[in-house]
Amino acid sequence: MMDQERIRNFSIIAHIDHGKSTLADRLLEQTGTLTDREMMDQVLDSMDLEREKGVTIKASAVRMAYRGEGGQEYVLNLIDTPGHVDFTYEVSRALEACEGALLVVDASQGVQAQTLANLYLALDADLTIVPIINKIDLPSARPEEVAQEVEDLLGIPAEEAIYTSAKEGTGAEAVLRAVVERIPAPRGQGDAPLRALIFDSHYDPYKGVIAYVRVVDGDLRLDEQLLLMSNRQPVDPLEIGVFRPGMKPTDRLGAGEVGYVATGLKTLQDCRVGDTLTVKANPAQQLLPGYRPAKPMVFAGLYPADGEDYELLRDALAKLQLNDASLVYEPETSQALGFGFRCGFLGLFHMDIIQERLEREYDLDVVFTSPSVEYQVLKTDGQVVAIDNPAKLPPEQEIDQIEEPWMQIQVFTPAEYIGPVMDLVTKRRGEVTKMEYLDAQRVLLAYEIPLSEIVVDFYDHLKSRTRGYASLDYSPADYRPGDLVKLEVLVGGQPVDALSIIVHREHAFLKGQKLVSKMREVIPRQMFDVAIQAAQGNRVISRATVKALRKDVLSKCYGGDVTRKRKLLEKQKAGKKRMRKVGQVEIPQEAFLSVLRLGDE
Repeated sequence: MMDQERIRNFSIIAHIDHGKSTLADRLLEQTGTLTDREMMDQVLDSMDLEREKGVTIKASAVRMAYRGEGGQEYVLNLIDTPGHVDFTYEVSRALEACEGALLVVDASQGVQAQTLANLYLALDADLTIVPIINKIDLPSARPEEVAQEVEDLLGIPAEEAIYTSAKEGTGAEAVLRAVVERIPAPRGQGDAPLRALIFDSHYDPYKGVIAYVRVVDGDLRLDEQLLLMSNRQPVDPLEIGVFRPGMKPTDRLGAGEVGYVATGLKTLQDCRVGDTLTVKANPAQQLLPGYRPAKPMVFAGLYPADGEDYELLRDALAKLQLNDASLVYEPETSQALGFGFRCGFLGLFHMDIIQERLEREYDLDVVFTSPSVEYQVLKTDGQVVAIDNPAKLPPEQEIDQIEEPWMQIQVFTPAEYIGPVMDLVTKRRGEVTKMEYLDAQRVLLAYEIPLSEIVVDFYDHLKSRTRGYASLDYSPADYRPGDLVKLEVLVGGQPVDALSIIVHREHAFLKGQKLVSKMREVIPRQMFDVAIQAAQGNRVISRATVKALRKDVLSKCYGGDVTRKRKLLEKQKAGKKRMRKVGQVEIPQEAFLSVLRLGDE
């Protein structure tokens, strides 16, 4: 068993694409954890999507052996964290498992919003921060200025920052030395009852759920029955081990060590991230702090493009949920789209990832309805209901008030783009809370804004208005009452449930006009006139008509009496009227797709 004084548990925090995974590769090489033959770029990013998007989606861990000065042997546990705001809770749990963090900042871009968000999480967890200025080999690098930025932000002297080029391998040895010298050893009680923090997990078809754990107190042994403290679920461990970076079985894990437990459990719901493992025979009295169940923020309907693929989609979602406990779904039906599922996601990026994985890994063609958020509806009879599907909103006369979720957002932008950013946020009902100049060039703008206003295309507009220079971070604030109404689209007098949206009353008319105009373009012409209407409650606020296809019934009448022509036209008119009564409008799949992409141009 390892002496705690010679263990170092640390994490790497960085903005997307600042070189976090590449630096991890260099550390693995430097410590000889992997041979040249086993080495590849971004070892810890095992998914194709992670490599393409330049962002870690699934956290991982690896144990490295390092020989310090005087030949002293150390065990370094690198706990990698996801790199996007949607996974903030997972990041916070991974940071709780560490005593220190390497703050990686791009030498050409400086501190960005995501860096700052995860840095605050690290400071909340009381971690020792080691600043690293990466990419010093770039022509546009300005390492001294960026080091000064970090000093102004954190108070850590600029001369203590380590300059590296992860791509070229420069500075990797200095980073390892700093980890050993600056990051404190774990302070667990080896003789106390076992408490182990689950900071991540994945599903293995043979061993069940494999929990990634950091032992805080006590000993984790293979021959003792364990207990999950939040749901009192007993666990018989099948295997215990460490990451090198593959799984290597051992007999036990002592206080301060990081490893894994194969639990044999069949669903991730039983073994949640942030939970505490203890021994059933002699359980700990208190959970480790900070545990909370994952809560979806964004909801969307998910339907197979071909109705026959429903069973395949259900199986694919079940398999995805085995490795992603934060994905929640339940069956739902839509008049327009048939059978599908209502899914809850941590955010838009998480939704994007699920869509890509369904299409790539399961070869499914799927349709997502427009993303919505969860509203709290207070009814006139005093009942409060949570609504995540606009089609299920009660009638207007039964609603006392609707509360919507608000977010706190932070935008980092060059000073020249303050105007366009402010214009974008105020158009989306945002309220400014703080504006702070970080230096002569860059500004931090803090706002409060409804989640529904940023959920679809806010980030795209922000990037286009600032030429890609702005970075965004967001966190939940609270629920607030709003003047919200349901906007419905009626085609031929029939409401189309999949196109219902909840909007602010001020924006209802404009949104309704856009929806109607778009539907008019995409619905094919029928043999009768088709009315497309946008309705708010019982009031139609916008209308367009798709004109009927008409046969030229007068083509055979050359010359002759006008009454003959009129008779033919009247007969055609009566036929169209009869047809409109019984006619059904088939709305093509493309119509939904194009309407869902309806942006705020």
